[in-house]
Amino acid sequence: MRRNFETIHLSMSLWLLVITILICHQGSNLQAHAFSTGLQSVRTSNGSSRCRYRNASRLPNLSSREQCCNTVTASQHYRLRMSTLTSPTSSNVKSKVVIIPSPSPLSPPLPQPSPPPLPTVPSPTTTTTPTTTSSTKSSSLSSAAKWHQTRRKAMIARYSDQLVPLEQSSHGLFIGLPLLILSNVALTCMSIRSGSWSMPKIIMLSFFPGSIFSLWQLQICHDALHGSLLPKPSATNTNSNNTQKSRLTKYIHKNRKTLHQKILFYGSMPSAFGYYLYLHFGHLTHHKSFGDPTKASLAQLFNSSQKNFEDGDALFVAHRMKLKGAIGPTFPIPRKLQGLLKQAELTMSISKTGLNAWKPGRYLHNALIFLSSLLFERILLVVNDGIVATTGRNYFFPNKPTKGFHNECATYCRVAVGVRLLLCGIARSWKPLVFLYFAETLWSVPPHPACAMFITNHGSDEGGAG
Repeated sequence: MRRNFETIHLSMSLWLLVITILICHQGSNLQAHAFSTGLQSVRTSNGSSRCRYRNASRLPNLSSREQCCNTVTASQHYRLRMSTLTSPTSSNVKSKVVIIPSPSPLSPPLPQPSPPPLPTVPSPTTTTTPTTTSSTKSSSLSSAAKWHQTRRKAMIARYSDQLVPLEQSSHGLFIGLPLLILSNVALTCMSIRSGSWSMPKIIMLSFFPGSIFSLWQLQICHDALHGSLLPKPSATNTNSNNTQKSRLTKYIHKNRKTLHQKILFYGSMPSAFGYYLYLHFGHLTHHKSFGDPTKASLAQLFNSSQKNFEDGDALFVAHRMKLKGAIGPTFPIPRKLQGLLKQAELTMSISKTGLNAWKPGRYLHNALIFLSSLLFERILLVVNDGIVATTGRNYFFPNKPTKGFHNECATYCRVAVGVRLLLCGIARSWKPLVFLYFAETLWSVPPHPACAMFITNHGSDEGGAG
C-alpha cells in the first residue's frame, strides 16, 4: 500500500514538473520572440497600449509582427515604429509608421525592459570629412567659406561632450587678468619713458617687448568678450554652502557680464587706436558670412544700417585676401568739387588698392606693399579716433544707428583719446602716441613672428589634422 502511494506520488510530481517546465518554456519563447522582433507592449498614460518596434537590425516577416501585436490590445489601432540603425556618424535617421488593426487580446501585455539608448556622438577614431550640408548650399558662398562652416559643425558635433565641460570649468582669473594688468602697466610706463627715446629705440622697443604686451592686451580682452575670462557659476558652486564661498567669488558670479564689459572697455587702454571697437562690434560675427558677397562685402559693411558688422573679418583681411563683392567705403564729394571731379561720390579702399599692387612670386615686394598699406590705414584710424571724439560720429559708417553705434564709439574714443593726451602730457612729448602706434601694428606685419597666424587667416589642414 505504502509502495503504491509512493509510486503515485512520484508520478504526479513528475507530471507537475513537466507541466511547469512547459509553461516556463512557453513564456520564455514569448519573451524571446518579443526581443528578437523588437516588439514591445507599452501602456500609455491614457490606458491604451501600443506595439513598438525597437530593433531594426533583426526583421522577421510581417505576419510574425502582426501576431505579436494582435496579442496585445483590442479594438484599437496601434503604431509600429521602425527606426533604422545606422553608424553614429550618420545624421539621417529614417522612421516608418505602420497602422495595424488589432482584434481582441488573447493575453495581457507583458512589460518588457527598454533597450539602452543608441549613441549619438561619433567615435573619436572615425575620421569625418567635411562635406557640403543643406545650410551651406548658397551659390553665392565661396567654397572656402562652405568648407569652414561644415568643418566647424562637424567639430562641434563630434567633440561637444568634451568642449562644453572644458568651457564651463576654465577661466583666466588668476592668469589672464594679471597678465592684462601687467601688459597695460608696462605699456603705460614704456610710453611715458619713450618721450626721451630716439626714434630707432622707440621702434625697436615697440617691436619687442611692446608688441607682445599689446598682443596680450588683445587676446585677453578677446577672452573677456567671449565671457571666459572670469569664472562661471557651476552647479557645484550653486549647491554648495554659501559660507564657503568668498565675497569676491559671489561678487564675480553676480556681476560677470558687467565686469567683462568694463574689462573690455578699460582693459584696451592705453592704445593708439585700440581693439575695443573691433571686438565690441565685429568680432562676434567674424566667420559668420565670410566669403558671401551678398551678406558681407566691403560695401555692405560700410553702408550697413545695423549696429554690429555683418562679418568683422572682412574689414581686416582685405589687405591680404581677395574679397568677393563691391568695395567701400563711399564718401560724398562736396558740390564745389563735383564739377571738377565729374562725380558726386568717391569710392576708395586702401586695402584693395594695396592688394591689387601685389605680384605673383614677388614675396619681398608683396610684404612691403602689405606693410605699407596696413600701417597707412592704421594712421587714418588714429586720426579718425580724434574726429569721432570731437564730432561724436564715425563717418566711415554713416548709416549705422546713433544710439547703438555712434554714441558708443564716441564714448570710447573720448576716453581713449583722453588717456593718450594724458600720457603725452606726462612725457611732455608726442612720442608716447608713436610708441603705442608701433606696439599695436608691428606684431601684425612682417617680419614679426606673430603675424604668421593672422596672415594665414587661421589656416587649417584639409586632411583634418588641424
